[in-house]
Amino acid sequence: MPLFDHLGFSVEDLPRSITQFDPVMQALGCTRQDADNSVSWSKGEEELILFPTREPGSGPHRHGRVGWQHLAFAVDSRAEVDRLHAIALEAGWTAVREPKVYPRYNDRYYASHVEDDNGIRIEFMYNPPRESAAD
Repeated sequence: MPLFDHLGFSVEDLPRSITQFDPVMQALGCTRQDADNSVSWSKGEEELILFPTREPGSGPHRHGRVGWQHLAFAVDSRAEVDRLHAIALEAGWTAVREPKVYPRYNDRYYASHVEDDNGIRIEFMYNPPRESAAD
């Protein structure tokens, strides 16, 4: 059973958000499905859905306030973190933190953070397991 079934986000400008999310989600291997008043991407059982806001002008979300913090996508390499970060910037996301090592977590944790027009922040991260002494 997957860890979660779906995540839903309300966005100010659905067409603009599709422009920002679609290249990133496609690069993560997700399949897009358009509906009458939403769009979603799925990979396996998990799904990320964008909905138009019910309260226009109520955003963007400000990082650090109660509520949303960020969503981290685990990837297979540092090169993949770099690639996804570049794809996000090309799609209009803003770099919050460029790709780098985060030694405060461990010396293997490599990540970047980007934010869209709605204040939705995502992280691309690579955190390989520590090699055993026998390796």
